[in-house]
Amino acid sequence: MAGILAWFWNERFWLPHNVTWADLQSTEEAAFPQAEDLYLAFPLAFCIFMIRLLFERFIAKPCALGLKVQANGPQKAQPNAILEKVFTAITKHPDEKRLEGLSKQLDWDVRSIQRWFRQRRNQEKPSTLRKFCESMWRFTFYLYIFTYGVRFLKKTPWLWNTRQCWSGYPYQPLMPDLHYYYIVELSFYWSLMFSQFIDVKRKDFGIMFTHHIVTVTLITFSYVTNLTRVGTLILCLHDAADIVLEAAKMANYCKCQKLSDLLFLTFAVVFIVSRLGIYPLWILNTTLFELYEALGNFPALWVFNVLLMVLQILHCFWSYLIIKAAYKAISKGKVAKDARSDVESSSDEEETVPRSKAPHSTVTTNGTSGANGTNGYLTAATSSEEH
Repeated sequence: MAGILAWFWNERFWLPHNVTWADLQSTEEAAFPQAEDLYLAFPLAFCIFMIRLLFERFIAKPCALGLKVQANGPQKAQPNAILEKVFTAITKHPDEKRLEGLSKQLDWDVRSIQRWFRQRRNQEKPSTLRKFCESMWRFTFYLYIFTYGVRFLKKTPWLWNTRQCWSGYPYQPLMPDLHYYYIVELSFYWSLMFSQFIDVKRKDFGIMFTHHIVTVTLITFSYVTNLTRVGTLILCLHDAADIVLEAAKMANYCKCQKLSDLLFLTFAVVFIVSRLGIYPLWILNTTLFELYEALGNFPALWVFNVLLMVLQILHCFWSYLIIKAAYKAISKGKVAKDARSDVESSSDEEETVPRSKAPHSTVTTNGTSGANGTNGYLTAATSSEEH
């Protein structure tokens, strides 16, 4: 095992020339990021998850009820042993042949059986109250951590001049505020990695899970190799759009349609400007060019940039879906039923609803960002066609 770890953490891969791990050991004069610091993220992730449970129960739920958010889930299908057996053991979407057979067996008309299966599928759909509580928690966390990040970064030289990210690298002392910022963000994303399996199920579960893995990997390796200055810029940039998105989701759940539409369009502008404008011109420019000019070439630099480019690919994909939704919002006078990943995989309530009578927007996502969120995050932009 020691040999595998020594091979993995090869200095010539992770560090610039003539720099060793021993050079980055903390001393009485200066503290540097240490790999063992990251173990703090696991108990803290558990604490964040417990805080979330308490927040949703004692703060978010009373707020939701006070705002008249619907507490009940979808209408339940009437008990029927035969249909239940077909639903659980054979198929949740019976074809015409099976529907006709069930119709003869139960002496029901086909439409009633279709309605039963639709209600049974929607029975597992989470209530609006649960989705509101989840969004309120994420809104609160993103608002807190973004505010903290802005207050911290406005006092740093690298916010105003990205070349300062590499000044003196890798011998850049670890500031307590930066250490706290990194560990809390990493802990939050670890909590999302695990809670995603019990949260409201999204259609883009796989993409969001990939996003969380990339984010955790980026935070971890950038901390260990002391690329934390540019890391703080990435974290703060990705948190910005998610605040507006979660606010739009909450407004939608409260049936504040105009506010929800306005917030969604605001989110679309913030997301596209930050992810397709600022991120490549500010972040990728400094990691691809300024970093190379300052430190030369070493393998970890390309690993770091490949992960950042994966985030940019996700940004482009999500931006396409957001632009599509925003176009429908403008052309139809309302936000279409899609944004970033809040169309649950179990939701097919609208299958038989004529398009002209379809419910208004369900603006939402999973959020997270990129090295957040991003936080990140929508594969549902085609949902208005799928439903």
